[in-house]
Amino acid sequence: MKILQPPGWPQPKGYSNGIAVKGTMVFVAGIVGWNEKEEFETDNFAEQARQALKNIVAVLAEADARPEHITRMTWYLGDIEEYNASLRELGKVYQEELGKVYPAMTGIQVAGFVEDGAKLEIEVTAVIPD
Repeated sequence: MKILQPPGWPQPKGYSNGIAVKGTMVFVAGIVGWNEKEEFETDNFAEQARQALKNIVAVLAEADARPEHITRMTWYLGDIEEYNASLRELGKVYQEELGKVYPAMTGIQVAGFVEDGAKLEIEVTAVIPD
């Protein structure tokens, strides 16, 4: 895996500007923070993120992929202010569930989700190296 960091650009915090990698691609659909019974156990933003990340790790494992294989994440956010207010807790949750993984990342505020009660949805692309 090669991190793409143009000279003179400031170092991004918690993500990478770009990543180049060769291998088997794994695409994970948008995942929300509900449990395996499709029930939300909390309406806390960071805790829904924790469950979504756990769900993503479980899907990746089905392809023998691990968090360090994640190359791209797109976060769909119901409320950007709630996201910003949760950043400290969210950073802790992220490291606990994924470790020091810094993929190319995008965050987008959306009008709503298909799943009633969702605070966020995360979509992932991973590449298992050859």
